[in-house]
Amino acid sequence: MPVPNPERIQKVLAQAGVGSRREVESWIRDGRITVNGRKAGLGERISVGDKVRVDGELLHLTQSRSQKTRILAYHKPVGEVCTRKDEKGRETVFASLPPLRQGRWISIGRLDINTSGLLLFSNDGELANRLMHPAGEFIREYAVRVLGEVGKPVLKKLQDGINLEDGRARFDSIHHGGGQGANHWYHVTLHQGRNRVVRRLWESQGVTVSRLIRIRFGPYLLPRDLKPGRYRELDQIEVNRILDASKS
Repeated sequence: MPVPNPERIQKVLAQAGVGSRREVESWIRDGRITVNGRKAGLGERISVGDKVRVDGELLHLTQSRSQKTRILAYHKPVGEVCTRKDEKGRETVFASLPPLRQGRWISIGRLDINTSGLLLFSNDGELANRLMHPAGEFIREYAVRVLGEVGKPVLKKLQDGINLEDGRARFDSIHHGGGQGANHWYHVTLHQGRNRVVRRLWESQGVTVSRLIRIRFGPYLLPRDLKPGRYRELDQIEVNRILDASKS
């Protein structure tokens, strides 16, 4: 079903599974999107009759809005980057995903190259946008291995809040996960998806993070049997649980 009336370009491309609204806005600012041969503007309204290109590639905007929402859970290994293409030739998370006949997989947030664990993808750009938006406050849970045991005063500071260069941040909870000698594990939760915020919080207190694994995003836990570099598609019950959480 085509888009019946002109709508904002960010919304149309997200509904078509091209990318999240944030991604589309970034592409527009970078001049990567054209409409009928000219550079697109933020908030510009388009319809299905317009010729829209991203990096010169013509998009097909006739994809149905009622397409089935699909979500993949991917166990990202250390060493992969969360971009579609990498100038340095490093492996990207998208290379391991199954192809889509329409649209493309959209990453729901990112993990840095040295972080492993749960990464969700969807063919629904609007859903991805809601899940990444700060107002959603979706819980992220990480297993963190640090060098040495951390004292209670430091753990209290990390929960009370730390002033980082891009604003104040804090862990919602911290639980000791075991370990002895040089290595100790902690499980932390937070609602923020800022760049490297988990590492930066620990490092602000002089604590060295030697391993970082994301094990939960919102209501979804990383399956224990999902090996690094592998994915699994969520069943309809799991998809519905995430859809419901995104609307609350």
